[in-house]
Amino acid sequence: MPRNIPLILALACLAACKPEPAPAPETATQAPSASASSDEARRIEADVRYLADDKLEGRDTGTPGYDLAAEYVARRYADMGLKPAGDDGTFFQRVPLLKALRQEQGAAFTIERDGGKVSLKFRDEFLPGLNYNAPSHSLTAAAVFVGQAVYAPDLGQDDFAGVDVRGKIAVLFPGAPARFDNDRRAFYSSGTQKLRTLSERGAAGVVFVGTPQYEERGPWASSAAKWSMPGMRLRAEDGTGIDTFPQLKASASVSAAMAKAIFAGSGHEADALFKAAADGQLKAFDLPGTLTLAGRTRIEPAESRNVVARLNGSDAALGREFIAYTAHLDHIGVGAAVNGDRIYNGAMDNALGVSVMLEAAKQLTDAADRPKRSLLFIALTGEEKGLLGAEWFASHPTVPKTDLVANINMDMPVLLVPAKDVVPIGLEHSTLKTALDTAAREIGVGLSADPFPEEVVFVRSDQYAFVRAGIPAVYLDGGIEPAATGGASPKEALDKFLRTCYHQPCDDASQPIQYEDAARLAKLNARIGVLIGDAAERPRWNQGDFFGDRFTPNASGH
Repeated sequence: MPRNIPLILALACLAACKPEPAPAPETATQAPSASASSDEARRIEADVRYLADDKLEGRDTGTPGYDLAAEYVARRYADMGLKPAGDDGTFFQRVPLLKALRQEQGAAFTIERDGGKVSLKFRDEFLPGLNYNAPSHSLTAAAVFVGQAVYAPDLGQDDFAGVDVRGKIAVLFPGAPARFDNDRRAFYSSGTQKLRTLSERGAAGVVFVGTPQYEERGPWASSAAKWSMPGMRLRAEDGTGIDTFPQLKASASVSAAMAKAIFAGSGHEADALFKAAADGQLKAFDLPGTLTLAGRTRIEPAESRNVVARLNGSDAALGREFIAYTAHLDHIGVGAAVNGDRIYNGAMDNALGVSVMLEAAKQLTDAADRPKRSLLFIALTGEEKGLLGAEWFASHPTVPKTDLVANINMDMPVLLVPAKDVVPIGLEHSTLKTALDTAAREIGVGLSADPFPEEVVFVRSDQYAFVRAGIPAVYLDGGIEPAATGGASPKEALDKFLRTCYHQPCDDASQPIQYEDAARLAKLNARIGVLIGDAAERPRWNQGDFFGDRFTPNASGH
């Protein structure tokens, strides 16, 4: 899950083979952990151990390891008695992709001003952005600083006031003004939204400059070490990328340490700009001289698959409507070695989320009474590449689009110490809250507010693709309240995980995953599906909700 947004991942926004089923690796039959005493917990653990095994090599999108994971999930669906809901009567939905690999040769970032020239160092100080539109690029142009590239006149924010970006290279910081509420900060922090705004305004290129605040959560060195990992975008029928912004001819990201060089001679000090960003007081200005951005990208078609199953509803009328359960199956594969380990297994992110979804599916299929509405279970590809599998399904659903009524997403539930609660992200946006409140009360689990609202995770996982399609959604995360008075803090464990193991090889199945908490989360998910599935009315956006009004203007209140 892209919870933190290192700058090189923000720049990635510029952008079915079926192997024979493999037997589960030996780790899938290991003795259950001490935290797995129930049958439900043991099933979840077995799934996690398979999906996070080294043999799957981190399940990177479009790789044999991911395909093994997809085959495994399809077998689990079939064993439960779920029906195929992919393409052509199968469990698989083809997702066409465009793959881009950054090349070191030909990469350049040069600052020219006052007769002098400064060239930044590849990886140590800058990285060229992936270019999905051309295998090589070189752009020399004047530059203009545009704050955080936010244009929100209804909130009194215009980061483009007083400057013209046409034909120029826009230089900007990540994020959005701290004074924005969480919803608007989430929307305007999106890298894709920034690139779309810049493209519409005629910018020729873009440079993301890191800030100390952002690099605290995603250190430059850690992000830059993954420079050779591929990026992907969805691929249109004509072979071109979707949402690749060809107007922007070149892009790059620059470390916070090099901000001083970027702003030299402008009359503005980098430290003062960092402070102004934190205070929401940034103003646009032209930069002296020119910037030259160059790079090369190997571009090739690729393909992956969503894994989709269906549980038919019990009601003749309501059964034509669908609740979509989702969890992303991919992780980031094989990369830079850390302590000798090059496999980024993604146990928490998101083998655990998929395994919780599978357990919820089993409970729902085994139940004596099925919900009136039908249910979809979708293991999604390409989340780590920019929510690609979710975007493809939301725009090309295998059921009628107008019949999708809700999305329940599971992504990276960090369950490292026992908790007495869960964190429902997006609960406040729609009438899904009623079902969540009821299910939590029945099961005896608390619901807690997002402990890190500044991370704006509502737009950073697969539910956002459904939100953008106008479908009410909620994303269920691990809890933050200790299960026992004086017990270890789940919030501190989450914070430590994000700082040390998120998108690192240490996110593997050796972690002390609390499988009974995972079983409880699966039970909650299943109960939510029943309550939504049996409700007389389909879920709807709350009156005046920011996302409901933006993506489904006529949906609020009806």
